[in-house]
Amino acid sequence: MKALKILLVVIVFIFFYGEDIYAKKQSKKDSIKMTQWEKVNEILPRYSKFTVVDLETGLRFRVQRRAGSNHADVQPITSRDTAIMKRIYDGKWSWKRRAIIVLSEDRKIAASMHGMPHGGGALKNNFPGHFCIHFYGSTTHRTNFMDLSHKLMILKSAGKLEKYIEQTDPYDLVNAYIAGIKQQDPKIVSLISLQEMDWDTIFPKIENIRISRMEVLPAEDVGDQLTLTVPVELNWQLKGTGGRSFTGLIKLVRFMPHEQWKVDSVQFFEENRIKAERKKA
Repeated sequence: MKALKILLVVIVFIFFYGEDIYAKKQSKKDSIKMTQWEKVNEILPRYSKFTVVDLETGLRFRVQRRAGSNHADVQPITSRDTAIMKRIYDGKWSWKRRAIIVLSEDRKIAASMHGMPHGGGALKNNFPGHFCIHFYGSTTHRTNFMDLSHKLMILKSAGKLEKYIEQTDPYDLVNAYIAGIKQQDPKIVSLISLQEMDWDTIFPKIENIRISRMEVLPAEDVGDQLTLTVPVELNWQLKGTGGRSFTGLIKLVRFMPHEQWKVDSVQFFEENRIKAERKKA
């Protein structure tokens, strides 16, 4: 009789809580990890094969790591994999970064890739060279620092972009805003912009943008200000008109001290003489 009571208690417990426990286990299993490069370098050694999933489109393809000491130099494995990758980039190879998820065995790792073949390649895959995949803590060939655009894409893939934007200082926010425009990523710029802009009509006008100089105030000088102007020098490449320089101010606002800063996008594009419309309701 006692055994029967215990059995009934177990059945009731499983009935009411079993699904929740399973869901939590699945959630933990399915979570995307922002694994450090040093660890990834061991998990995905040279010649290892794994799957790349593009966060925005959901398209996936297989790659093999061929080289790379500060990040992974990889190649699509087959011509079919190359075709899928090119489809992700709308049929044109590009240096633009994209948020991706790397699948290896039961692991899901946040990462970022660009889509430009360069250097050498050894596989018969219709891909003229290799491309780079960056993980958290990866660096480029030329610096000892994380590439900001790759970092933002990794944060986006891991679901941590919003928190980073909310907590970052105004100068890193300006850098992220310009990087978002450069990479033509509507999520990044929308999280930072004060106004809802029609990015689908703005991005096609812009080929490239970079900050050549930015004046930074000490944190104590910013204090509890609700508005801030950041002096910058920008270099633009615009479709149809070529290069253009801008020396001026980027205006930031926030509604309460310690809240997130926002960039006044309307003023920014007006001062840079770029036609930019707000998103229609």
